[in-house]
Amino acid sequence: MEFNLKQYGIEVTEIYRNSSVPVLYELGLRLEKGTAISDTGALLVYSGKKTGRSPKDKRIVKHPDSEKNIDWGDINIDLDEHTYMVNHERAIDYLNIKEHLYVVDAYAGWDPNYRIKVRIICTRAYHALFMQNMLIMPSKQELTDFGEPDYVIFNAGGFKANSYTTKMTSKTSIDVNLERKEIVILGTEYAGEMKKGIFSVMNYLMPLQDVMSMHCSANVGEKEDVTILFGLSGTGKTTLSADPKRKLIGDDEHCWTNEGTFNIEGGCYAKAVDLSQEKEPDIFGAIKFGTVLENVGYAEETRRVDYTDVSITENTRASYPINYINNAKIPCVAGHPKNIIFLTCDAFGVLPPISKLTPEQASYHFISGYTAKVAGTEMGVTEPQATFSACFGAAFMMWHPNKYAELLSNKIKEHNTTAWLVNTGWTGGAYGVGNRMKLKYTRAMIDAIHNEDFGDVEFVVDENFGFQIPTVCPNVPSDILTPKNTWTDKEEYEKVKNKLILLFQKNFKQFEEGVNKEIIEAGPIVTEKIVL
Repeated sequence: MEFNLKQYGIEVTEIYRNSSVPVLYELGLRLEKGTAISDTGALLVYSGKKTGRSPKDKRIVKHPDSEKNIDWGDINIDLDEHTYMVNHERAIDYLNIKEHLYVVDAYAGWDPNYRIKVRIICTRAYHALFMQNMLIMPSKQELTDFGEPDYVIFNAGGFKANSYTTKMTSKTSIDVNLERKEIVILGTEYAGEMKKGIFSVMNYLMPLQDVMSMHCSANVGEKEDVTILFGLSGTGKTTLSADPKRKLIGDDEHCWTNEGTFNIEGGCYAKAVDLSQEKEPDIFGAIKFGTVLENVGYAEETRRVDYTDVSITENTRASYPINYINNAKIPCVAGHPKNIIFLTCDAFGVLPPISKLTPEQASYHFISGYTAKVAGTEMGVTEPQATFSACFGAAFMMWHPNKYAELLSNKIKEHNTTAWLVNTGWTGGAYGVGNRMKLKYTRAMIDAIHNEDFGDVEFVVDENFGFQIPTVCPNVPSDILTPKNTWTDKEEYEKVKNKLILLFQKNFKQFEEGVNKEIIEAGPIVTEKIVL
């Protein structure tokens, strides 16, 4: 039976469904402006005007069946059914004028008990290849038996939304309809919107099954010890999870079930800015035929990529199947985490590079989600900015943060998991004065966690934050473990530290209702003698 999309009102007959990589390369090179092949065989693509996500243009359809579960506000912005259908029809009309379309039918979630079937309908070979990298591709038999998908993405990103339509704030709109099980994309060709759209859906569905969905990377050691690394884009999730001494489970999106952990995705989406073989050999080696390189600069004659070139955006990216990482664990399913690491990029330079947390402190810092937005990850961000993002991924969380924090706290206690806070940000002063923490030191600290090197080490308790700071760590200078030691002006350090604490306290007030007393009391306190 010939495959078609008539059930969606799409009459286009030339459809490339789950096409081979060479076919997608040929179509992209022939038909899509700005497409080329790098000297290592990767597909060089240009996403257009939008080179990052557009979180302010994301909408969720308000419906009686789900509205009580959604944490409505500045992140989960509501949309009425009628306006959704206006955008939906606009997308269908655009897809119908194309000579051909691409369809990707694949899975989100490596665990068969929890995975969902996803269908991507798009107009660019680049988008099809990207999602074939990022989802879990079915076997030939699975594709034959695929049937109807659980969720459909209509990617009409090459066509703008009508800004005069009610609730539209720009010509970009990403609309999620949980009841129709659809996502509509208008006015942006940034491929990350599809990936994060599916993640948002999983963040809604999984807690309904008592599953903790997480914006994190994960890997596993020889002793089957799983580590989960939380953190927003730019904090080091992808880089630090690609550890040659451990098998990679995944770099960005996972779930923690009653049976263990699994990766939602079939690929990795690594930041490519300043990428080098020396610093990140696993990721560098993954950039070959089949990899999508977004918005990078390169030499016209040799097609050699210049990873330091940020003339288009600092948010340059590489998308590749997870099996391009030599030591990936496939299938991407493992046991319960032994360690959880919260990665933060502290632009103030006052958090220690590593500290151990109590379960209550872990819940507090998870709900807080402190870091700094790194330039280019979102439209309009050009330099690091201190920010708080609940659950280290508020932009993708549909339930109230307490829902996810409660799941995390229960699982930490049930499986005796140890929580750590690792600062990959600044040392020796705030942004503009100090320097970014050296990657080799951060790697050494994470190695020490995995090697259980802190078992007999003396810890000191930070008087303000209350977490425990190790006094020594193999292959790391001891003086950088205590942030105050790295500052020339100690009084200024105390002032800046208090400033950050006040930001923590102000941010957490929005969550205090419904959070138990022990978690609230696990937050930092200001040093009284310092007057700001």
